[in-house]
Amino acid sequence: MRLAGRERLGFYPLPIPEAERIRRFLVFPDKPCCALDPCVGDGAAFAEIASDKKVLRYGVELDAGRAEQARTKGIEVIHGNCFDVQCPMESFSLIYLNPPYDFEISEEKSERMEKLFLEHVYRWLKPGGILVLVVPAKRVSDCTVLLSRHFRDIRVYRLTEPESVRYGQVAVFGVRRTRQERDRLRDAEIIQAHLWLASVEREVQKLLSLPLEPDHLYAAPSGDPVRLVHRGLPLDQIEDVLPKSSAYRQASAVLFAQQADVTGRPLTPLHGGHVGLLCTAGMLNGIFGEDETRHIAHWQSVKLVDKSEEEEDGKTIIREKERFSNELTLVFCSGEIATLK
Repeated sequence: MRLAGRERLGFYPLPIPEAERIRRFLVFPDKPCCALDPCVGDGAAFAEIASDKKVLRYGVELDAGRAEQARTKGIEVIHGNCFDVQCPMESFSLIYLNPPYDFEISEEKSERMEKLFLEHVYRWLKPGGILVLVVPAKRVSDCTVLLSRHFRDIRVYRLTEPESVRYGQVAVFGVRRTRQERDRLRDAEIIQAHLWLASVEREVQKLLSLPLEPDHLYAAPSGDPVRLVHRGLPLDQIEDVLPKSSAYRQASAVLFAQQADVTGRPLTPLHGGHVGLLCTAGMLNGIFGEDETRHIAHWQSVKLVDKSEEEEDGKTIIREKERFSNELTLVFCSGEIATLK
């Protein structure tokens, strides 16, 4: 995942128009039922998808600010890691899952988070319960084994909102099979479903876009309230007490060291080498000028590669030589940006 994605903990919210279309595919019972979003974010999309008055809504969110936002929308939220949450099996009537689009890296192997989240939470879904999975089309293939065996009535739709197109998202609907239905499955049926789901990435442009009016309805079963238990670290409490710890005080001098102010004039004029060192060390960064010429200056060192070609014995040899140069970026108060190399 790119650094910008990691900063927001993999939060790629579903556009509300897409959530409204998904909602039209769902039929909720007259009795109460429970719905879960294990990556609830700010809760806006989930609140729309599970908007029926008799739906009890539950969520899990790693970010404290977004968890609080979700609570204001009537969602019972656990602030923590979904993998640290325990839940009775076969409890929820609906699970809406829009997981982080990232790799989980360990010493032994790396796996996609989309697959890991699905493997972790699908067991919490009742037989006959509905799964709504929103992932990039190219990641459906990571989930084909589980989907083809444990779910029926699977439909995949291409999402069309600009943000959804940007990430190539699709919506996968499915109904969890009962144990008897799984036992009656033939190998040919599993293989056929597996091959079809594996082809989604290649055939994504041929998929139907998620329609305004549903072409199929998914009825959620009723269910009793669910008790989720968080067994992980209390993130809020740790965040509150961390600044009071001795280890934090010792590390803060290094992590948050104040930038030294450099004043005065050098004893002798600086030559080009001195200026280059000062620039790349960040000692000439800052705000300069007045009025319309006021600007921010930022220096950095960049690596350049010079290529040359030579002919030897009838062969062309390409030689590469690396060198470092200074690059200055100027941002003026007018909004104009200039880069000097």
